[in-house]
Amino acid sequence: MTTHASGKTRAGCKALLRAFARRRDGSTAVEFSILVIPFALLVFAILESCISFAAQQVMTNATDDVARLYRTGQLRADQLSHDEVRDRICERMEILVSSGCPGLAVDLQTFSSFAQAAALRTPYSNGDLDDTGFDAVSGGAGSKNVLRVYYRWPIITDMMRLSMSTINGGKVLHFASVTWQNEPYAE
Repeated sequence: MTTHASGKTRAGCKALLRAFARRRDGSTAVEFSILVIPFALLVFAILESCISFAAQQVMTNATDDVARLYRTGQLRADQLSHDEVRDRICERMEILVSSGCPGLAVDLQTFSSFAQAAALRTPYSNGDLDDTGFDAVSGGAGSKNVLRVYYRWPIITDMMRLSMSTINGGKVLHFASVTWQNEPYAE
């Protein structure tokens, strides 16, 4: 008698499995649950990259604007301190970054030739930018100058932090540089 009951149970289970396999009501939900994780990763990667690119472009434009003020003589070598140059760039970037621009580093130097300016390298130390010698020293009329601006851009999406970060702290180092010769303005 027990073998007969277990035979019915097996037959009932097989019939139930066949009926479940034929049903298509939940197939969309199952397919979506399988695809939602890669889709979400792709969407977050695109958004993170676009926002980061926009911030990089805003920083580049701010750097060009301040460099133009020096190049044309509207700003002179002795008019602004390092912090004031940083603040000028920061006020143009605050549309996309936190107030006060935490992570912003500015370096303005003057050189006697473009070859010297070209030899300038980004100083790294222990996986981060080493901004300990950065200053704001611009030359007078006809001088060759380099304005370098760095920003430690925080990666917003946790799951993208490992693959996108370029420096310590899960951040991307954005960089903008302008090299120019001041116009021969009257000093």
